[in-house]
Amino acid sequence: MRLKRDLSRTNLSAARRKWSTQMNRSTIQALRLLTEAYQFSVLGGDLLLLESGWYVTHTGLIRLAARKRCRGIHVQPIAEFSDSINGRYAFKATVYKSRTCQGFVGYGDADPANVSFLVHGAEMRVAETRAVNRALRKAYGIGICSVEEIGSFAEPTQSSPESKKLPPRPANGNGPGGPKVRDRLCQLIRRHQLDPGLVKAYATDFCGVKTLRDATREQVENFVTHLADWAEKDRNALLCRLNSYPDQKDGAA
Repeated sequence: MRLKRDLSRTNLSAARRKWSTQMNRSTIQALRLLTEAYQFSVLGGDLLLLESGWYVTHTGLIRLAARKRCRGIHVQPIAEFSDSINGRYAFKATVYKSRTCQGFVGYGDADPANVSFLVHGAEMRVAETRAVNRALRKAYGIGICSVEEIGSFAEPTQSSPESKKLPPRPANGNGPGGPKVRDRLCQLIRRHQLDPGLVKAYATDFCGVKTLRDATREQVENFVTHLADWAEKDRNALLCRLNSYPDQKDGAA
């Protein structure tokens, strides 16, 4: 019981640091229930908070199955619903909780239209993961969806050719137009309720620099355009990408 209380406090503290703008009474209560029922760990990557809703990850489900001493998972492709030429795949997964268990079945499918741009070309693995996740959720009575099952992810739009014509300038506000880029980025963060620290980490990676101050104005403008397009088309996909970065406590710009 004490271990559960300790984990609950740890999860709450980690969630508040990672998703401060989304935490409210409802999400806190749901987190406590999920912790007590399944011993999911936020620090361990078992849960994600997207648009104020909790999602379990494949890692969290596999870790739960190990704790519950799952007997085995059998996965097989479904040929009649698959088309390898067009990148469409379907799988059936069966989870056996014990030696005498008759099995809990889950199905998963994936194609280029319903997976993230980041995993194009890996549709077969995504379909298999979705099938396993659904079977595990059935087996252990988990009502929340897994993040890998989220269906339609839009491809992030590439930066426009016009933005590349701008001469490179410092991105820290020095030079013409600097403050406007910063203001637009701040507006995007507020409008879409993004974590400033995670946005900064993503921007640094996107621009290919060690610190955002090293980026040129052109690089930052390209990033802001990219961020705005992705947030408008598929905010869930963007949140998944941001949550893959370590949080940074200082601002995004």
